[in-house]
Amino acid sequence: MALNKLSIDALNLAGKRVLMRVDFNVPLKDGVITNNQRIVAALDSVKYALDKGAKSVVLMSHLGRPDGQANLKYTLKPVAEELKKLLNKDVTFLPDCVGPEVEAACADPTPGSVILLENLRFHIEEEGKGVDASGAKAKADPEKVKAFRESLRKLGDVYINDAFGTAHRAHSSMMGEGFEQRASGFLLKKELQPFLAILGGAKVADKIQLIENLLDKVNEMIIGGGMAYTFLKETQGMAIGNSLYDAEGAKIVGKLLEKAAKNNVKVHLPVDFVTGDKFDENAQVGAADIASGIPDGWLGLDVGGGDTATCCAKWGTEDKVSHVSTGGGASLELLEGKVLPGVAALSDA
Repeated sequence: MALNKLSIDALNLAGKRVLMRVDFNVPLKDGVITNNQRIVAALDSVKYALDKGAKSVVLMSHLGRPDGQANLKYTLKPVAEELKKLLNKDVTFLPDCVGPEVEAACADPTPGSVILLENLRFHIEEEGKGVDASGAKAKADPEKVKAFRESLRKLGDVYINDAFGTAHRAHSSMMGEGFEQRASGFLLKKELQPFLAILGGAKVADKIQLIENLLDKVNEMIIGGGMAYTFLKETQGMAIGNSLYDAEGAKIVGKLLEKAAKNNVKVHLPVDFVTGDKFDENAQVGAADIASGIPDGWLGLDVGGGDTATCCAKWGTEDKVSHVSTGGGASLELLEGKVLPGVAALSDA
């Protein structure tokens, strides 16, 4: 999948109605937003469109899993209030996302308007499946899906996708169907431009597809964690003691490094290590480097496990990390080289 896609900063937005797919799937408790990170993350694209003279910015998103039924537990109305505070300007909230009334409200808005549509997933035509009024599983009627997409098409002149977290889903709002220009917003654009990959984990074999795909995209790669010991033993003959070693992965280390050299990708490996005589908080600890190696009975230790993004948020260090992805499954599928429908649908740059 080519990642060189048209982006918002390559478009002439003056006087245009901008339909923007965002990811406002924020956590709510008793109707109150508990973390507004995803709303804040979309502001750059929204403000850029307004600064460039867009006639309107119409924002559409999903929230939760209402399964194609209008369920006010999942209304985006609290998001409209939060957006109003963050932008310091009025935000018009519409009680639906398609249909004649929505089309009329978006047809000729006051210049500089920001409009937020109600939850896309209140309609089964967004995901293509859900439940019916009785709660039974149901699939959307293809003709109604077509009509749903045609109604969305009437809400803007250009289409911007800034919802990377949903880019691996071929949902109606992700496709920009019918638009001549379909561009990425700044948030999605950042996800499509990796330069340095930092990889950890225990096994090389589990990440073959990931590493091979990244070697076609990045300039440099840092390999740490448990994987590093397999690379160091195979490439530099380092003694690794009882450290993690992936015998299956060891067979393809040479092949991966050959590809790195061919693609002019510089691969960095650790040069020194904290060691322990066991994997335990009461372990006796020491230090080693590549020259000394790790003695038998000892193993190299590293941080690991858990949710890195949550850790950054917990300790207030997000501003010290250049990029925290908003995608979960989408991030992994992109890095493995899989096609993301929401990205493939964008116009090429």
